[in-house]
Amino acid sequence: MAGPLPLGDPAPADGHLPDDLPVDTSVPFSAYLHIPFCTVRCGYCDFNTYTSTELRGAKQEDYASTLISEIGLARRVLADAGALRPMDTVFFGGGTPTLLPAGDLARMLEAATSAFGLAEGAEVTVEANPDTVTPAVARTLAAAGVTRMSVGMQSAVPHVLASLDRTHRPENVTTAVAAAKDAGLAVSVDLIYGAPGESLADWEASLDAALALESDHISAYALIIEDGTKLARQIRRGEVPTPDDDLQADMYELADARLAAGGFDWYEVSNWARTPEQRSRHNLAYWRGSDWWGFGPGAHSHVAGLRWWNVKHPAAYAQRLAASESPAAGTERPDAESRTLERILLLSRIREGIAIDEVPAANRRSVAGLIADGLVDPAAAIRGRVQLTLRGRLLADAVVRELTD
Repeated sequence: MAGPLPLGDPAPADGHLPDDLPVDTSVPFSAYLHIPFCTVRCGYCDFNTYTSTELRGAKQEDYASTLISEIGLARRVLADAGALRPMDTVFFGGGTPTLLPAGDLARMLEAATSAFGLAEGAEVTVEANPDTVTPAVARTLAAAGVTRMSVGMQSAVPHVLASLDRTHRPENVTTAVAAAKDAGLAVSVDLIYGAPGESLADWEASLDAALALESDHISAYALIIEDGTKLARQIRRGEVPTPDDDLQADMYELADARLAAGGFDWYEVSNWARTPEQRSRHNLAYWRGSDWWGFGPGAHSHVAGLRWWNVKHPAAYAQRLAASESPAAGTERPDAESRTLERILLLSRIREGIAIDEVPAANRRSVAGLIADGLVDPAAAIRGRVQLTLRGRLLADAVVRELTD
């Protein structure tokens, strides 16, 4: 299970948004639907997920109906605030959304579409474990309005999957991708690099396998050791080595080179797509600061600068909604300085970067030093934007510090 929720102000029981909230309905709106169930907890995972033995008072078979109750609450709240608008993107994440019957996912999407509407050409993504995708599942999702599947490949090398506690078989990635494509879905595959015992050759094999799938989009994330996870405890006890930063940097550079040669172009530090149209519009909505409502236990929401988050456990989440109360546990309204910091942190990671004019005046002089250090593209800076070079992507956190400290 994930760490503690952030501190914040108490959330109103009815979910009401502040009367003075500066809602701009021209800002895109997205929905995130959290499915908090997993068969096995992966050793590196810090997401708010639960295996069957951890549910204590909540039932998977009731979950769709419970989440649909929050959809009804969200419609009332947004309508009262004048913030109701169609969804540009929808994302089923987890956990393992495809542990639920495809019909349950379809029912939740239908409820959200009925409540808010779907913008023309909306992107609707479902994350999937390769072992849970069949042709029938893919067809049901496509018929329901899903447009895209994100397949959790992680690695093509069995011993690397074992070190991450992933239980799927590598060959099932191929069958899952084929099923999604046959159903007419766009396909993304997710990879993780830097796992204990993973060599550069292992990573190269996974990249080659991912490219052979001929997907539309590939995400590649460096393994991060989160406090409280099984992997963190194993490292602390000396049972597995700490990830090697230099090796992870080599792996990133190899990924960028291999993916570029395979026809993919980076658009965010950890994401590559074949064309601009095949970028993850849902993730771009987060990075660009759009509005979204996060449904499900532990999910976070953002509307017009206001943030709130739901109670974590599925049982507590269900109890709140059964009592016709908002499941929100807390809320916050960051000040202007915090919003500027977050905007720089997020926009600097995407290919378009951030306008130099949006950087605090006192920090703009640091751009010249970042160019000299090879972290920021000089031609982009002349056009008035901070855009990361390949070296800058490897040291993105350092760039953000220079632009904000």
